[in-house]
Amino acid sequence: MIGILGGMGTQAGLDFCNKLAILYRGKIDQDYPLFLLYNKSNIPGRPESIGIQTGNLSKKINSKKSKKRYSSVLKSLINGCNVLKKSKCKFIVIPCNTAHYWYDDLQKKIKLPIVNMPKEVFIHTKKKCKKNSSIGLLATEGTLKTGVYNKFFDKNFNLIFPSKSIQNNSVNKAIKLVKMGNVKLANKVIKPAINFLIKKKCKRIILGCTELPIAIFAFQSFKTIKSSKIFLDPNLILANTAMKKYKQTNVV
Repeated sequence: MIGILGGMGTQAGLDFCNKLAILYRGKIDQDYPLFLLYNKSNIPGRPESIGIQTGNLSKKINSKKSKKRYSSVLKSLINGCNVLKKSKCKFIVIPCNTAHYWYDDLQKKIKLPIVNMPKEVFIHTKKKCKKNSSIGLLATEGTLKTGVYNKFFDKNFNLIFPSKSIQNNSVNKAIKLVKMGNVKLANKVIKPAINFLIKKKCKRIILGCTELPIAIFAFQSFKTIKSSKIFLDPNLILANTAMKKYKQTNVV
C-alpha cells in the first residue's frame, strides 16, 4: 500500500491522489492502487520554519529559534510517517516540495522507504532535456533558498529563478491563493512568473510547489496536463514513480 503524507497543503495532497487514480484508472474498484492519505494539515508551516534569511543556499541553520522550528517540523513529519508505517504502508510519498528540506533527517528516523520527489523530477528531466539546459523553477522561497532542487540539478542543468519582485507578487501570491481556494485568480497571478522564465529561454519549468499545478492547470483537461511540453509537474512525476514502486512491491 502507498502511504501519502499530505496536508502540505490539503489541495496538493488531494491533487496527488487524483492524479494517481486517473493515471492508473481501473475498470472496477479492485483494479485501482491501494493508498492511504494522511492529511496531516497541522504540520507547522515549512517556509516559515526554515531558518534562512538570505538567498545563500549553503547557509546553515544556526540560531536556537531556527533549530527549534526545524525540530518542530521534523517531529511532526516523523509522527505522520509513523502513522502510515503502522498502517502497513510499504513506502511513503510526500507531495510537498519544501518538506523535502527535512528529507535526510526524516529518512534516518523512518525505517521505511520515502520517495524523494525532487530527485525523481531530476531523473525525469535528464530523460527529457539536454545537459546544461536552462530549467525554470517556480517554488516557495523556502524551496529556493534551501536548494532542495539545486542539490540534484546544479551539476547537469542551469536552474533559473524568478526575480525577487516576481517571486513576491506572482509566485508567493499564487500559492497563497490556491491555499485559500481562489484558483481562478491564482491562474491569472502566476502568468507573469511563467512569462519571465520563458523569456529567460528555459526549456522546461518545474512547478516546484504542489499548489502551482493546481493554479496553472485549473481549467485544462488531464490530457493537456500530461502532454505539457513546457511544465514539469512534480506531483504527476511522483504519481508515476509511486505506481511503479507499488507494482514492484506487489502488496495487496
